[in-house]
Formats: sequence, structure tokens, C-alpha cells
Amino acid sequence: MQSRLIKTDGLNQQVLEAGEGPLVLLIHGFPELGISWRAQVEALSRAGYHVAAPDMRGYGGTDKPQGVEAYSILNLVGDMVDLVRALGAETCVVVGHDWGAPVAWHCALLRPDVFKAVAGLSVPFQPRRIKGPPTAAMVAISKRAGLGDLYINRFQAADAHLALEIDTATTLRKLFYAYDGATPADRRSTGFMPEGVDLLDTIADDATLPPWMSADHFAEYVQAFAQGGFEAPLNWYRALDRNWALTAFLQNQRITPPALFVVGEDDPVRHYAGGHEAGLKDWVPNLTRSVVVPGAGHWIQQERSETVNALLLDFLRGLQAANA
Repeated sequence: MQSRLIKTDGLNQQVLEAGEGPLVLLIHGFPELGISWRAQVEALSRAGYHVAAPDMRGYGGTDKPQGVEAYSILNLVGDMVDLVRALGAETCVVVGHDWGAPVAWHCALLRPDVFKAVAGLSVPFQPRRIKGPPTAAMVAISKRAGLGDLYINRFQAADAHLALEIDTATTLRKLFYAYDGATPADRRSTGFMPEGVDLLDTIADDATLPPWMSADHFAEYVQAFAQGGFEAPLNWYRALDRNWALTAFLQNQRITPPALFVVGEDDPVRHYAGGHEAGLKDWVPNLTRSVVVPGAGHWIQQERSETVNALLLDFLRGLQAANA
């Protein structure tokens, strides 16, 4: 396993990789890094695959362009197309977790010639709404349900990243704790917060690191986000309405490559994406499996690394058998 800097079209990408064989691309989410996939890089590379897990645009050792406009879904998919080519491949299987899942789904939606199969972890594909931009819809849903503000809407504020940067270690410790399957249900985040209450204030001050997170592993995250900040990662969220405006041409288009979906039973994302999970087969007709992992939370590839490794390897072997 090695980490190296790869120059693609206008972007330097820090990539963790190992192995030889068919390419598998692993895309992390928020607040994660390429190192979130270490267990998968090791297992899949040993099984005969070339595995690459980049720090995504705005994260870690990868470039952090200025401005929300640099973080549209088209930019993010383009980065992955460029990376496949830079890694010497023409096609790959793409796997995404959290925010990486929408990127992976859109890779398969936009470039099925490159991304021959897709796996989404934690976040199902969410098709483009025809009734207007997503942030307005999320505000309306939250108000009707009396749930308060969804954190995604709070992140739209131009200064939302500043509160997260006051104490990077505390921010990360609380976020990892609040979405972990080992955290008691009544202390786990729902993603919603009362008006006037900050996200971090909804999470207990005595939050501890999840059982799977070693002190050394946590220190890697703290160092990366202390240096790079949270502005660029939050720009992914701030580009949501821009994504809606840019993707009218995708309206009603379905994802045709073979697909896998995996979610933790106790993943808080299910509070606001459960409907899309239930209807996933309508938009991903070649969905081979949809797996709910008992007792798992949001950080599923780290919480349940052996389970996720087995599911991914089974999916990959099925693809090979089908193409034999």
C-alpha cells in the first residue's frame, strides 16, 4: 500500500493505492479521507485488484480550489474520470461512501462506458427533483415535520465552516461519535437540530472515539482537517442547488450498470434518505443486492470492515463471472 500524488487535468490528487489487476476506485465522504478505505484497499488488492482511494477535491493532500462553483457534481465526476485515465485504466468499478456515494452513482449515470459497475455505501441514489432546488425542499420538509433544521441546510451558510474549525479534534470526535453504530440510540444524531442550536451543541461533550477508531488513526484526520480546514468540504454541500441547475439533462435518466447498495441498520442518514433507499430499484434497475447490516451505523466500511470487504468481493466476483 502506498500513497502518492497524481497530477490529473488541473488537479493534484493524493491517492492511496495497492495491487494489480482490474481497477476499483474508492470514494470517501465527509469528514473522511482516502485512508478511510485502508481495510478495503488491503483486502481487495490481495484478491487481485488494483485499488485506489483518493483524497477527494478539497480534502487532505488533494488540491482545494476556491469557490463553491469548483465543487459541482460535474467537477467531482470529472476528477474520477481523469483519475482512471491517470492510473492507466480505461474502465473501473467505482465504490462510494457518504458524499462519495452520490459521486459514485453519478459516475455510473454519466459515464457508464468508464464506470462499468457501482457500489454505494450509506447513501442511496437520489434522482433529480422536478419541483425545484433541493435545499428549499429540505427546508419545507423539516418545517412540516417540526424537526428543526437539517445540518445540510445549516452548511449552506458561507461561514458555517468556522464553527467546525474552532477545535478540529472536538469537531471530528463528535461527528464520528454521533453517527456511529456503537453509540447509544438516544445519543446518536438524527441530522436535525432546533433553531438557534449549532450542530456540535446537539452532540454530547463527553463523546468518545468509536471502537474502531484508534488514537493514531484519529490523529491523521485531525492533522489533515487542521491544515486543510472545512470550507472546501462544506462547498460540496453548498453546490447542491448548483448541481440541480446543471443536471436538467439527466432528468428521469436511470443508472444502468450493475450495482450494489449497503447501509447500516442504525445509520442516521436513513432518517432523511430512507425513501430513496426504498425506491432504489426503480432508478437502478440492475441493482444486484441491497444489504442492511444489523447494528451498523454510518461509518460502515470502518465499523464493519470485514462485512463490507466480503460484500464488495462477492460483488466483484459476480461481475467477473458475468463477463467470463
